[in-house]
Amino acid sequence: MQTTLAFDIVIVGGGLAGLALATALRKTSYSIAVVEGRAPTKPEGWDARIYAISPGNTRFLEGSGIWNHLDPARMQAVETMEVFGDAGGHMRFSAYDSGIGELAWIVESSLLQRELWETARRQGNVTLFCPAQPEALAFGADAASLRLADGRTLQAQLVVAADGADSWTRSAAGIEVQFQPYGQHGVVANFRCEMPHRGTAFQWFRHDGVLAWLPLPGNLISMVWSTAEDHARELVALPAAELCARVADAGALRLGRLELVTPAAGFPLRLMRAPRTVAPRLALVGDAAHAIHPLSGHGINLGFQDARALAETLAAKPEHIGCGDVQWLRRYERARREEVVALQSVTDGLQRLFGASAAPLAALRNAGLNLTGHLPVLRDALVRYAIG
Repeated sequence: MQTTLAFDIVIVGGGLAGLALATALRKTSYSIAVVEGRAPTKPEGWDARIYAISPGNTRFLEGSGIWNHLDPARMQAVETMEVFGDAGGHMRFSAYDSGIGELAWIVESSLLQRELWETARRQGNVTLFCPAQPEALAFGADAASLRLADGRTLQAQLVVAADGADSWTRSAAGIEVQFQPYGQHGVVANFRCEMPHRGTAFQWFRHDGVLAWLPLPGNLISMVWSTAEDHARELVALPAAELCARVADAGALRLGRLELVTPAAGFPLRLMRAPRTVAPRLALVGDAAHAIHPLSGHGINLGFQDARALAETLAAKPEHIGCGDVQWLRRYERARREEVVALQSVTDGLQRLFGASAAPLAALRNAGLNLTGHLPVLRDALVRYAIG
């Protein structure tokens, strides 16, 4: 038997951005449905997928009632960051020098998603449909209709695509996007260090990609190595002891010998640009709206800011305007365009600059790192932008 259920907003995708939007709307009168194929689970040990959450987004998550419920024993503040070029360039960021508490918080993806999920599940104006798979999407003059594989139909004034870079919802709505593969994979793994990291994050721009070590609680670090596909496959296939030695050597043994805690895994890296992020009765958030190179660590931070901006746009809407009104939704699109385009351009430019092997470019990019590191005003401006 087919059933039709009516909501104000249907969010397709129960990942971080989609759930953050649902919880940010907790004080509104909107009725919200979240459609997700699989509920989040707790991995054994440490999650290999780690995010650096900016202080601006920790405040956003605090306001949504999420942040203070996270287990502090599984979170680590970044107090210092050191960035190294491939020919002597060096730049250091310090929370203390910039007069702030921390540069970022390092948090497991699964920890964030489980807490967001539980918060949304307890929220009075949210209904979770899980497991559920979208099957057909249609937009009408009065409402949008999303048919699920089990025969149920969800009608809403607004559908939000929060289902990732390969968004089914975005495709079903007819929005074409531009993908630019980098020919790289991001290799992730967690390690135990011989020496204490003291809350320091490290990043190396190397001839074979960008290597980042992010501090975790205790004497643990999370690695993200953005590197050519062949090299990435080689790293993932290495025995544990050889991988540890390779990663320690690549980081100049800054933290001594390493011991593998979470096996290595790789995922493809690509840039994705969408020509528009809203349409009548539709809005895109998170990776469904944009994808960038991970070297800046801003991917999920952009997604959280999408959720914040869209929630604020919807909360400010006058009653006589429908929440799917495209003219009103364009306020959200305009609010997010500048930051997204700027970060996509900067990270893409950095990836190209440090990926080039010409000697004059090597000298220029490393001189730029050294100059920025020695200009406190410019360095602190970069820090304050990064923390939101």
